[in-house]
Amino acid sequence: MSNSTINWEVGPIFRALLRNKVGAVLIAIQIAVTMTIIVNSVFIIVERDQQMQRVSGIDEDNTFYLSSLGFGQNFNSKVAIQEDLNMLRNLPGVADAMQINAIPLSGSGWSMGLQTKPGAEYDGVGTAVYMVDQNVLNTLDVELIAGEKFTATDIRWRDKSQGDWPDKIIITKALAVSLFPDEKWQSIVGKTVYINDVEPMTIGGIIDQLQAPWIGWDKVENVMLSPEQMDQDSTRYIIRTEPGRRDALMPQIEELLANRNKNRIIKGMRSLQETRERSYRSHTAIIKILSTIMVILTIVTALGIVGMATFSVNQRKKQIGTRRALGASQGAIVRYFMVENLIISTVGVVLGAMLTLGLNIVLVNVFNLDKIDWYYIPIGMVVLWLVGLIAVFAPAKRAANIPPALATRTV
Repeated sequence: MSNSTINWEVGPIFRALLRNKVGAVLIAIQIAVTMTIIVNSVFIIVERDQQMQRVSGIDEDNTFYLSSLGFGQNFNSKVAIQEDLNMLRNLPGVADAMQINAIPLSGSGWSMGLQTKPGAEYDGVGTAVYMVDQNVLNTLDVELIAGEKFTATDIRWRDKSQGDWPDKIIITKALAVSLFPDEKWQSIVGKTVYINDVEPMTIGGIIDQLQAPWIGWDKVENVMLSPEQMDQDSTRYIIRTEPGRRDALMPQIEELLANRNKNRIIKGMRSLQETRERSYRSHTAIIKILSTIMVILTIVTALGIVGMATFSVNQRKKQIGTRRALGASQGAIVRYFMVENLIISTVGVVLGAMLTLGLNIVLVNVFNLDKIDWYYIPIGMVVLWLVGLIAVFAPAKRAANIPPALATRTV
């Protein structure tokens, strides 16, 4: 079809829409609202799904944890912890185990600020803190990519009221980059950082990856490993099993620990997989809800376009019959309704693009979401154009089948 033909058709179609603009305006607004919600929903879904796919750095498939709560005057926490760990590490099927203060992805843990210069006037870089022993690398299945691992002589006991920190730490690559953005991360080993404003610590090693307990934190891979065991009646063990042995060992280990010492309670046993599912439960719910809303809105919008086109066909049957009698082909009739819908959809998606940006600004300011990537908007416009064309095709086809003889009827 030539440009002159298109121009010849668009003018009369546009003028016809202006004579019956209420229905066209309502459909355009419906398309705009649908696009606004769908584009922002898709962006949120993609963002949440990417967060759910992030690798924690741990052997999640074979790792679980539980808590031991001691009580009574005869309970010695240091002795109990050492005996428990010796038993766990020598148990067939257990790859390694250790005491830990917090669990990755769990939503609860310790955080501190590290700074490269001493003094309260300097800003610190936030980091999650895991208190671990010399078995941390094997227990969590993380890789040391620079420096040295902890040895038994590096590990100290931390009392309940103790506020100072060890001299040596291991950090993640992400934290190394955050602390020293202008230097190569490999050169960070041996440098001094400060905690509590002025207390120095030496970076003894760097691991490849490990996530903090808080999945919504924008610095989720900023992690510090502190070489210390906690002298507390309430403690937590994290255990990694040999592949495929986790489910069989979980109840067995729970029973063994409970029977070893009657002055305590074993509770809160959970696998890392279950912890991930629980932590990302809200993400899963949001994805399901937004997906459902998107489908419903698309269907409602398509039905609205079908309804308007069907109404238009019924109102203009005699006019269409006259055009057919004057020689208009079925293709020309179909094209008329397609162009009409394209005009309405174009107004709708242009308005929708502006509303999409407006809603995203609100989401960024109120809910701290990221700014929408620019390419979501043109993709959304194309999708809504296609939805409109597909929806109007059936009514347009029915209009094309109106016989020319209808033009001669008086009723």
